Amino acid sequence: MIAPPEAVASKLPHLPDSPGVYLWKDAQGTVLYVGKAKGLRSRVRSYFGSDHFGSVKTQALVRLIAELDTIVVPSEAHALILEANLIKEYRPRFNISLRDDKSYPYIKVTLQEPFPRVLVTRRLVSDGARYFGPYTDVGAMRRALNVVKRIFTVRSCHYGLPDDAPDRACLDYHIGRCKAPCVGLQTVADYRGMIDEVVLFLDGRTDEVIRRVRQRMIEASSTLSFEHAAELRDALRHLEQMEEPTVVVQVEGGDRDVVGFARDGEDACVVVLRIRGGKLLARDQRFLENIEGEEDPAILAAYLNGAYRQSEARAAEVLVPFEFEDRVVLEESLGTGRILVPQRGPRRELVQLAEQNARHLLEEFRLASLEVEERAASPVYELQRELGLQRLPRALVCFDISTAQGTDTVGSCVWFENARPRRGEYRKFKVKTVEGTDDFASMREVVGRYFRRRLDEQKPLPDLVVVDGGKGQLGVAVEVLAELGLADLPVISLAKRDEEVFLPGRSESVRLSRRSPALRTLQQARDEAHRFAITFNRQRRSMRTLTSELLQIPGVGPTKRRSLLHRFGSLQGVKDATAEDIAALPGFSLASARKILDTLTGPAVTDQPPNESPLVTDTPEG
Repeated sequence: MIAPPEAVASKLPHLPDSPGVYLWKDAQGTVLYVGKAKGLRSRVRSYFGSDHFGSVKTQALVRLIAELDTIVVPSEAHALILEANLIKEYRPRFNISLRDDKSYPYIKVTLQEPFPRVLVTRRLVSDGARYFGPYTDVGAMRRALNVVKRIFTVRSCHYGLPDDAPDRACLDYHIGRCKAPCVGLQTVADYRGMIDEVVLFLDGRTDEVIRRVRQRMIEASSTLSFEHAAELRDALRHLEQMEEPTVVVQVEGGDRDVVGFARDGEDACVVVLRIRGGKLLARDQRFLENIEGEEDPAILAAYLNGAYRQSEARAAEVLVPFEFEDRVVLEESLGTGRILVPQRGPRRELVQLAEQNARHLLEEFRLASLEVEERAASPVYELQRELGLQRLPRALVCFDISTAQGTDTVGSCVWFENARPRRGEYRKFKVKTVEGTDDFASMREVVGRYFRRRLDEQKPLPDLVVVDGGKGQLGVAVEVLAELGLADLPVISLAKRDEEVFLPGRSESVRLSRRSPALRTLQQARDEAHRFAITFNRQRRSMRTLTSELLQIPGVGPTKRRSLLHRFGSLQGVKDATAEDIAALPGFSLASARKILDTLTGPAVTDQPPNESPLVTDTPEG
């Protein structure tokens, strides 16, 4: 338990259980954090319990808290809206925030005016105008404006029509860019009909605009207004030319916004694919910061309640990649339609497309900031999603233990970088503290030795630890990492029989699809660790056999045994060597070499007389 500040403690007993918003402030009165609550009393009290001890971010917040303000509202939906407004007003340092929140432009149509204008703005104001965007691609916005100016005769002046008007029409009228509503040459109804088509065009409904223009062209021809019909024909051609490049891909019919999410540690990206009339017309993105210690559902909810809420061009259906706590409340507060979490079918494929875009943009951001050297492979992102990891497991290590009936027990550690083996980081271990067969104790020793050395040498740590085995091996690894101060390092185990993945704190295993690239990456790492451990175990047994046989030879001590092992590698290698090969080693003579071979393979049959010099060979002279 943490004792709350006196100013806060005096308010805790009197807080209501009704929905509301709370504001944490520091000693100077600066708002540190704005949060919403279904029940204010229980939510505020939770900050001073033990629930948040694992969050470094929340611990830092609690240490700075000096004052509390609360606002009671009628419902959770009201709390959600108020929280978003207060975050926008105060921009608290502990709330999830957006990078470059004010840098994206919008196209504004001033519908509150009798003769609306179309202009660019970076501010969203509740003034009755219609806003399109935000445009993360400024080039796309400029192209849209050029089309509007070329096809539609929208006025470019800033007069407050009809009260504030010039004496005569400007140059735009004379070159056909405007019909001069300022001097009464175009009626309000006619101008408004044209603005309705501008709004449809900016909303991505080009086909509807084409239908209307074609109908008006036919009507003008039937009334013999050929000049006006020719103008409409030219506009129709421009629209038809614009429609095809606008369409990125044809998807299932209807209007919807598809949200994709990608995260790597303290960086996250949210992408919204805007689909109108079954056509993918635009992509918006946001990079989020200040997310340390926050769960993915909380980050997604913060984005939807903040930046997405500010967009007026919302679709009737919003597809999101995963469930979050306030989905139903947010759906009610937006009032635009449904928020769905598709699990399969065309809608799920759209979400996967949005996630792919989010991953692509996040990788571009990290590459540009020199935080990483290469893009993460798709299996790495899938592994992150399947295991619920906050940090992308670009680097993972896998441990395995190998023993031969309790003897020559060894351990191995293999390193995979971006789903590929990095053999320069492989490590092998002779288990020193364990007698007999004890996989758990052996795993404890190997994992502990590996990470102690990494810490001592200040080498980079992996993003994910994988151990070969079940819950027992996993529990041992978790304990060792906690003892070394690495409790936050993600660790899992992979059992061989059913390819089950076990996570700390979960009784049930996670079963990945047999065709999952994430499972294949884990299997590859596990199999490589097993191969590396088995190879080392066999080498150890071969060396032990060689050592035991060499111990039977008089005059061959530890130094000579090591020399033989280093030169020939195995017992069979020594047996296959010639006396001259052995005699070439330091400390050996030809006589001692023959003695060793006689001991290992039996006396060699030779045609040499017994008294002949050992330097004489049976090689013919000359």
